[in-house]
Amino acid sequence: MTSHAAHKPSGGAHRRSVALFGGTFDPVHAGHITVAQAAQRRFHLDAIYFIPSARPPHKSQRELIPFVHRYTMVALACADHPGFVPSLAEAPTPGYASHVFYTIDTVRRFHREHPDDHLFFILGADQFLEIPTWKNYESLLDACDFIIASRPGFRLDALRLVIPPEKFGRSLAPDPHKIVLRKSEIHLLTTVASHVSSTEVRERLERKQSIHGLVPARVEEYILGQALYR
Repeated sequence: MTSHAAHKPSGGAHRRSVALFGGTFDPVHAGHITVAQAAQRRFHLDAIYFIPSARPPHKSQRELIPFVHRYTMVALACADHPGFVPSLAEAPTPGYASHVFYTIDTVRRFHREHPDDHLFFILGADQFLEIPTWKNYESLLDACDFIIASRPGFRLDALRLVIPPEKFGRSLAPDPHKIVLRKSEIHLLTTVASHVSSTEVRERLERKQSIHGLVPARVEEYILGQALYR
């Protein structure tokens, strides 16, 4: 298995641009890959760390399939994409099965281990609208830049409504796809639209319907071979 700690920069003058892409990935699907590819192209990212969470704080309503399966699927999905890195940053710790992972802690960990990197965090627009419910979200807004994957017709103004007024900085040239904060920036990624969801994939599998094209080919093969979500 591959840990993010094994991918530290080798030194030199180049400052890496990296993004963290967290989630349950239950399962990882084609939409996740499409968003990551678009972010990689637009922001010239050296690495995107896919971070399946052993126990995210907002997913207690439904039982997730075991972490080992979700991590394996992420690793398979990353295999064909240079710069996509499966991460064990939120893997379960032996003896601490009930441990909840919070984004602010993961971001701080990456800062400690990769202090010279320019750090982004990738998430969907609907997730960002819920960010006031996240642990230490005001500190999180200061801790990294954000790449927001938006649905068609989504307006940047909607994101502004959940940001505390004191966080805003001054932008001399307003950008319709960017919000400038005092310590970070929020970028709206409008070049991608995907209607695939993990819920749809699970429901199709429960109904014994095809998921071809909804997940990467290696992931489809793994799901069918392990008889997951049946």
